[in-house]
Amino acid sequence: MQNPRQIAFLALREVHRRGAFADAALDRTLGNSQLNDLDRRLVTELVYGSVRRMRSIDFIIDKLATKKSSQQPPDIRTILHLGLYQLQYLNHIPPSAAVNTTVQLAKENGFSGLSSFVNGLLRQYIRLTPPSGARTHHPLPLEEGAKSAPNSPQQPETETTSNPPPYQEGARGSLNFLTLPENQIERLGILHSFPDWIVKLWIEQIGENETEQLCEWFNKSPKIDLRINPLKSSIAQIETAFTACNISTSRIPNLPQALRLNSSTGAIKNLPGYREGWWTIQDSSAQLVTHLLDPQPGEIIIDACAAPGGKTTHSAELMQDTGTIYACDKTASRLKKLKENADRLQMKSIKIHTGDSRQFPEFINLADRVLLDAPCSGLGTLHRRADARWRHTPENIQQQSQLQSELLANAAKFVKSGGVLVYATCTIHPLENEQVVRSFLDNNPHWQIEPPTIDLPVQPSPEGWVKVWPHKYQMDGFFMVKLKQN
Repeated sequence: MQNPRQIAFLALREVHRRGAFADAALDRTLGNSQLNDLDRRLVTELVYGSVRRMRSIDFIIDKLATKKSSQQPPDIRTILHLGLYQLQYLNHIPPSAAVNTTVQLAKENGFSGLSSFVNGLLRQYIRLTPPSGARTHHPLPLEEGAKSAPNSPQQPETETTSNPPPYQEGARGSLNFLTLPENQIERLGILHSFPDWIVKLWIEQIGENETEQLCEWFNKSPKIDLRINPLKSSIAQIETAFTACNISTSRIPNLPQALRLNSSTGAIKNLPGYREGWWTIQDSSAQLVTHLLDPQPGEIIIDACAAPGGKTTHSAELMQDTGTIYACDKTASRLKKLKENADRLQMKSIKIHTGDSRQFPEFINLADRVLLDAPCSGLGTLHRRADARWRHTPENIQQQSQLQSELLANAAKFVKSGGVLVYATCTIHPLENEQVVRSFLDNNPHWQIEPPTIDLPVQPSPEGWVKVWPHKYQMDGFFMVKLKQN
């Protein structure tokens, strides 16, 4: 019988030692295992949770061990992460079980001589930790809306295929018993496991109190939102079908196609209407973008960075699948996913173009509306991507901002006279959002922001753009703005 903690250790070793994406490492190790569904969920929580809470766990090791976490043998550090994650964040696992299985893990992986050290450190943690209430969390794979930046390694794309695991975060106590730093940025970074530069960025924008709320939100379970395909079904029909399966749902104000799942679902592909194309998975924030674009039947639309295609197919739905949508992306494998989803939703108006959208002169002055859902850092979707918080730096954010400015300047050339352009990202970093738009308007005085004319669940800024702060609106972090020529 396979040991789920050993499977988790193998996946985490890939992440820590080889720099693998947590999603990819988890997929590989689970693909080679014969675990039952419950154990697979435990492995998923252990891997994603240990990666997400890496800074907090390293802080515990630094405080309790003679050698700092960075000085520990790499595999021992990984084993300690697994044990401490269970003790600090999985309050349904008995502490004795967490300790014993972690000590056994050390022995089985060639560290019998250090098993007493592992045992002692974990038991010291238990002695020091007061019991406390719980917060819940579980991870889900990346959903539509989180785009990988072309200047960073490709994030694996996976559709959510299983219901949330019963193994969920629930901290037994805060880390205050270990004496956190007085510096507020460091304190929040350690407590909630984020790099200092991200915490500092958020504090500068929204202050300390809201930053802590945002950190807590990003460490909670991501919701699953559906977008109903009105060409094949209705929201009432889907609600009825899901209720019959004992799945709770709720509507989202001012988003007529959005339906949020509030309970466990089982395999997504087995839910009513999936194969028939009645709905697709898409976060509410991502749905907002296409409503802001407001494509009309019969128009020509260019989606300049289309894959994996959620907004492309949404445009087709709003256009009643008439007119033409040119879906562009330079990665063929991502466009393959777009085509598969378009086929499942039975869309006929979408035409796929493989290549860099900056290299399509035939699109100049062609489109009624252009959508640039730009590749970005994904800092608005950190709850869906366990390791994204550790992969970005201020330097690569600056590089992405430059690329986004290039893409925006080029996409504007595709818009015919009187047409509109929507710029959107799934990040909440000003360099990738406000600065890109301001720079574009400074260099193109014949363009201006067109404030939303439709009711949205998010209040636009005085400038006219829409910025979704996740902790305020309970949806992915997004930025979007509609631009029009004077």
